[in-house]
Amino acid sequence: MRTLRIGVLGAARITRIALLRPARALPDVSVDAIAARDEQRASAFASKHGIAKVHGTYDDLLADPDLDAVYLPLPAALHGRWTIAALNAGKHVLVEKPFTANGDEAHAVADAAAGTGLVVTEAFHTLFHPVVDQLRGILQSGELGALQRATATFCVPIPPGRDIRWNEALGGGALMDVGWYPVRMLQALFGYDATVTSATATTRKGVDASMLATLAFPDLPSATVTASMWSRHVFGARVEIVGDGGTMRVRWPFHPQVGGRIRLRSAAGSRTVDVDRGSTYRFQLEAFRDAVLLGKPPASSLTDSVAMMTVIDEIYRKAGLRPRQPSTASD
Repeated sequence: MRTLRIGVLGAARITRIALLRPARALPDVSVDAIAARDEQRASAFASKHGIAKVHGTYDDLLADPDLDAVYLPLPAALHGRWTIAALNAGKHVLVEKPFTANGDEAHAVADAAAGTGLVVTEAFHTLFHPVVDQLRGILQSGELGALQRATATFCVPIPPGRDIRWNEALGGGALMDVGWYPVRMLQALFGYDATVTSATATTRKGVDASMLATLAFPDLPSATVTASMWSRHVFGARVEIVGDGGTMRVRWPFHPQVGGRIRLRSAAGSRTVDVDRGSTYRFQLEAFRDAVLLGKPPASSLTDSVAMMTVIDEIYRKAGLRPRQPSTASD
């Protein structure tokens, strides 16, 4: 049985739950190497998490012939640069969301991947969970009638400070972090041909602390996205979809393993639908493995990722802010 051998660029905290934990449950996936801007930091991370090999630089890791793929959890403003570098080194890539800094860079990554035969997967882990197909099935059943509006909310308190999510140069901001989830979930359900009709942001030193945006889709007249990492909306994670025949509310839609549940109210009555408690991250890693080792098509295409970044850019513009820009920093 062939094993997918992965190296990690950057000693980010998310690596533990997004890669290491699910990899331990999969006998045909191994995490074999890591590199970070600070080699001592990489060594400490490797020692703590049982990673055998430490490389002194990102380029050294990409040149490692014993690795098939890289996981890229660097700040968003570095995603495009190092994804392209990994492709040039002949490596498959699982790149954390957001896919790139902006739409132009997303196009550049898609162009670099075209014709290589290499897999590039954006790590929007929710998309790989069965809950997305459950929601699609309910919408396609017609139980809600003609769709009228949707709201999608993700608010998490992240106090201003040194966290990279408050650093504009590294791709920070509420929209690029937590706002990614509700926008991408709406696109997964209603298609990637979305129009941004309005957006309003509250900012702190140029970084969006919160974002309120309205979108329209071909089959959905209005969708509202609320995202914040520091506002009066302290915490919220939910999706609500309203039609002229009923309403669907989804609890914990972005991390359904935590306690996700679907509640429906329609002419057929009220009911609750339980969802799979399997980890979104495990489903994601299994899909990436299968795309690399078995050639199975991924749940999310690069075309989808480019469309997503284009919408993110337009939300920033509608809010009077400039889209995020790539960084040339190392980490």
